[in-house]
Amino acid sequence: MSRILVLMVALLAVTCGPLRAQEADDPDLIFKKTTVWKFLSPDHKLATYAIDDPLVEGVACHFTVPEKGGWSGWLGVAEELSDASLACRQIGPVKFTEKFDQGAEVYRERRSLFFKKVRVVRGCDAKRNVLVYLIYSDKLIEGSPKNSTSTVPIMPWGDKDAPKCGEWLNG
Repeated sequence: MSRILVLMVALLAVTCGPLRAQEADDPDLIFKKTTVWKFLSPDHKLATYAIDDPLVEGVACHFTVPEKGGWSGWLGVAEELSDASLACRQIGPVKFTEKFDQGAEVYRERRSLFFKKVRVVRGCDAKRNVLVYLIYSDKLIEGSPKNSTSTVPIMPWGDKDAPKCGEWLNG
């Protein structure tokens, strides 16, 4: 019975393709670097992506996550590792498009067929006028302590004054 279930899951993964659920648009792939070479199947890699904050113009984040190779990775049924790194920067004048909550989700992506997601969330350190971004993975049963944080001090850009992130927090 379990062999049939495994075959059904593999068939679902092949026919449906990678399952994604996210807030922002698909991230832009910057590059991939092989970390473990595989002879007859895809290699394990580190993949670096870029996302723009959907509610804060002028801020971009880059994150790197491992991608499993092998046949299970190729089929989309491998559970990806929880490791991730994150760097966010101001790339232009900052403009908030709507109010947000502390810890609001900026991006999410499935890292296993059913149970794990990687998330990027945003907060505001109003005292210092700094946006704070956190990347972490969660799992249905147990979360992961592996995470990375990046901060973006909001600075004037050209002749534009720096907005105060605290004025854009809900509540």
